[in-house]
This record gives sequence, structure tokens and C-alpha cells, in this order.
Amino acid sequence: MKRTPKAAFFIVAVLILTLCITAIFGVYGKFGDRTDTIIRGIADIRWGVDIQGGVDVVFGPADKDANPTAEQIDAVKTIIEKRLVSQNITDYEAYADAANGQVIVRFPWANKNQSAESLVEDLGRTGMLQFYEGNSTETKDGQTIPKGTLVLDGDDVLSATAGVNQDTTTSAQSPYVIALELKESGKKAFADATKKLAGNGKISIWLDFGEAWAKENDQQRYQMLQDPDVNDPITDGKAVITGFGDFESAKEIADLITSGALPFGITDKSISVISPTMGENALSAMGIAGIIAMIAVCAMMILIYRLPGLVAAIALCGQMALTVAAISGYFGFIPSFTMTLPGIAGLILSIGIGVDCNVITAEAVRDELRAGKTIDGAIRSGSKGSFSAIFDGNITVLIVAAVLMGVFGSSDGIFGWLFSWLPVSTTGAVYAFGYTLLIGVITNFVMGMWLSRLMLRSVSRLKIFRNPWFYGGER
Repeated sequence: MKRTPKAAFFIVAVLILTLCITAIFGVYGKFGDRTDTIIRGIADIRWGVDIQGGVDVVFGPADKDANPTAEQIDAVKTIIEKRLVSQNITDYEAYADAANGQVIVRFPWANKNQSAESLVEDLGRTGMLQFYEGNSTETKDGQTIPKGTLVLDGDDVLSATAGVNQDTTTSAQSPYVIALELKESGKKAFADATKKLAGNGKISIWLDFGEAWAKENDQQRYQMLQDPDVNDPITDGKAVITGFGDFESAKEIADLITSGALPFGITDKSISVISPTMGENALSAMGIAGIIAMIAVCAMMILIYRLPGLVAAIALCGQMALTVAAISGYFGFIPSFTMTLPGIAGLILSIGIGVDCNVITAEAVRDELRAGKTIDGAIRSGSKGSFSAIFDGNITVLIVAAVLMGVFGSSDGIFGWLFSWLPVSTTGAVYAFGYTLLIGVITNFVMGMWLSRLMLRSVSRLKIFRNPWFYGGER
């Protein structure tokens, strides 16, 4: 078997330390009076209503004479829920008040620097995607509107996903795109239009925000996203919208397309700010308690299991940092997530699973040493013998987390399609618990079942640690 390099321990330890520092404190750039976030840290985590407070808004028809049906009010509620979950805002409450023709929504701050009014405005946009032949426009009543023939609209779109531009010739100018997949109805219409315009025409892509929204907010109803030349017929039902300079703007439009158009224009009837239920100092108290608990757990691991305990402590710090990074939006392609009290409970449980993983491995190595094996043989046999038990336990928790996210999340969520046959039961608190538990288990696979074992094999090759006592054996 190929030996693990001695330097591997130090390389992995430095990488974990770097991850911990950047995930906790973030990385920011100062440009004059402006501060730009390069890497998000703990300070950039979006906290739930119970921790940070939020917004309470009542949505109603923009047209005062409208008399929406109960089905239409339910449709508005469902679309608003989809938009909240698509932004990873899970700690919310939404109620359909059909008797008064309104929807009541309570949700946490998505952005500490954004006003309640702008948050509500983003939530209540209609956003119907439309494709037109050509890119000609005309002006009516101060509104610039597309003039060509309508090819297809948002009802013909199966999915819209923000991603990275794979075209190296344009990726420098527009590094992010929206990939569209069309339904069968849209596939045929798009194929016919691109065959007609191939080599001598354009197809313009627009967002129609609706007449009611445009009047209410004094904005243009139509926004053109792109007007590409049609070079060849597109018959596979897939299209790409380019021109986005950052992932957030691409995802915002993709979410708007995916959530669908509202059945009628809505406006906010009232907006109020919700105070946090836990008090201003509760978050600081939880943070201090978490740090003390983490230090105590790491100290216990080192005292009981010695060198494997030290490696486990480093791996646990890496697991915590990696989980925090997946919540804060540290990675550009993973949006920030709303952290709630149930979410914190899921995080703590996942750390407990990580401790258990390292304890099982350390105990197995100790048993192998007591059975008379060499250090290398004990580490190899102990890691191999404990793998199945750890893997089975983690997979079980992974399945539970997936079920929680699928049942209590949006049908458009990562696991929602598995449970689309169930009645809609979107519950943000349960979804948040499932999400942090899922992320914690995945990071445990990376840190506890891979990197910790790599570090242990590496450090065991150093001459100073070639004594069985360091691994729980006799001197």
C-alpha cells in the first residue's frame, strides 16, 4: 500500500486553519469609502425571525376593484413561498386569507442593509418570461414594449437554473448564465421560431412584470434580458440567457422565472417590522456557549485519545467551518441560508455525529494496538474496521435529512420532487433543521471519514510519534 506523505498532515492542517479563519471572519476589500465582501463570514449569515427579527407584510390585489377567488389567493401564497425558499429563506409564515382577498407573510431579513419596502417589492414582482421574434419595440403611454411575434412565455419553461458560463469566449464579460429547459409545448414553438430565424434574425428575451406592478411602482413593465442572434435551429428545448456579471443577479431572475407569474398584480397593504423574540444578547450568548462547548469537546478528545484525539479536534474544527461556510454563502455557487433555532439544533447534532465518527475510529485503533498490531497496522485495520459502522450511520441520517427537506420544503427544492405526490406542507423551521443536518453529515464525510484519517496516517510516520502510547497503547 502506498504510504501517505509526512507533509500531508501539515498541508491539511494549514488548509483547515485557513478555512476556519476565512469562514469565521470573512474576507473584505476596501475601495475608498466602499467595502466589498469577497468571502462571506459569520457576520454575513442571515438569521431567522426568532434570532434577528424580520418583516410582516399583507399582500392584496393591486387593482382595488379586483375580487380574487380562494384558488387565486392560494396560488399567490404558493408562489410567494416558492420565492422565499428559492432564496433559502426558510423561517417564514404564510397565511391565505381568502375572505379578505389577501396573503399575510412573515419572514426574516434577507439583507441587513436592505429596507423592508425593497424586500417586499422583490417578493411581490410578477415576472413572466417571454420570447419574441426580433428585438423591435414601440412606446405606449410611456412604456417601452416588445413589438415582435410572441414565441413562448414562462408557462412553457420547465426549469430555470443559474450557473457558470461555459463559453470561454464570453465568460470574461458575463461569467454567469441562466440555463433554461423547455416543456414539450415550448420546445416545438422554440424550434419552429429558430428554424425560421436561423442566420438572419434575432430572438429577444423579456421579463413582463405586469401592468399593475408597473403602475404601482412607477417602473417599466418590460425588461429585455437579451437579444441574441439565431445562428442555428435549436430543437432540444434548451436555451441559455447570458449577460449576468454576478451569481446573485442571475439566481434572482432564475428564481423569478421558476416560481411562475402571479395570477394577478399584488401590492403591499401594510408593512411592519418584527422584533426578535430572543432578545438582542441571545445570539452572543449562544456563540459564547458554542465556543466553550467546542473547546471542551476537543479537550476531552485529546485527553482520552491523545494523538487521534488531536487529529479529531482539527477535523471537527474543519467540519464546523465548512458547515458555516455552506450556510453563510462562503462559496459563490451556494447562496446564503437562513439560520434559525431549529437550524442551530441540526448543526449541533451534526457536530455530535462528527465526534461519534472520530471516537469509533480512535477506539478501533486502540483495540488493534492492544491486540498486538504495529502502529501502521492498527491505523489501517482500525480505519477499515470502523468504516462500515460510521458509513451506515451517516447514510441513515442523510436519508432522514433528505426526507425532512423534501416533505417540508418547496416542491421546487433539491429534494421536493421526490415528495411532490404529498400535499403541500412547507414548514420553514423543519426544513432548516433538515438542511443544516444534511450539510453537517456531508462535511463529516469530508472531514471525519477522509481528511482526519489522512492526517492520522501522515502524522504517524513522524519519528517523534512512533510510540504506541500516542494512539492509546502501552509505551
